[in-house]
Amino acid sequence: MWGFRAIINKTVSLEQTFCQQTRNTFVLRRRWAPPLHKKGGKVSKLKSKHFVYDLVEDSNLAKKPDLKVVLNQFVDGVGNTGDILSLRPNIAYKEFLLPGLAVYATPENMQKYKPEENKIKETTEYSSPYVQRTMGCLSRIVLQITMSKTTPWKLEPWHIRTSFRKAGFVVPEDAITMPSKEITGPDLSLQEKEFYITVKINNKEEVNVRCRIHHWATGLERLPWDEFHWKKPLEPLFPEQAEILEKIPLPN
Repeated sequence: MWGFRAIINKTVSLEQTFCQQTRNTFVLRRRWAPPLHKKGGKVSKLKSKHFVYDLVEDSNLAKKPDLKVVLNQFVDGVGNTGDILSLRPNIAYKEFLLPGLAVYATPENMQKYKPEENKIKETTEYSSPYVQRTMGCLSRIVLQITMSKTTPWKLEPWHIRTSFRKAGFVVPEDAITMPSKEITGPDLSLQEKEFYITVKINNKEEVNVRCRIHHWATGLERLPWDEFHWKKPLEPLFPEQAEILEKIPLPN
């Protein structure tokens, strides 16, 4: 089979006022090969069937390789200055190159944005690219801790861990710092008060999480559900925590 590469220029006209040219590459193969001719003989004439081609490759449909870019600044949840990312071309262009968050990973740019040679250092160096986002998520939740209304209990880290799991977060017990004073129950006065616990991330960063206790029971002992309770400010359980609780944002 004989094959050749054809480069076709397409011109699109809109109301005879705007023209845009695009260059696409199509790899074609003849469906029927032309006959050979003897040396010194007449050149064989091509018939109409010899101008029938099969499409082998269309550059528009071919999957483009990943594009490597280097971050020129800290990007929350992505990485620090100098980190090299391998991304799909459309994502690299739209989300990093066009907004100016990254540049092409050329040898010059990789040398320029080396982490140890950055001219501009991040004001805060986190232990991982996802810490800042994690701290933001945890600081904006109101952790509801469901405790029994009828059975005596003492609030422990495993209660906090279970409440985090219900809220969609995996937090180990050794990363949880409880208040300095014990919290025991059942005590309905806790229902209208709040406190905070501290979560340590990667054994480095710490974030305070607002907590509220909800007494749970069945039947007639069950307390009515307070809709949108997490939006309402409540009295601190411990007066010494009042100043910090005021700085923790309530969810919208």
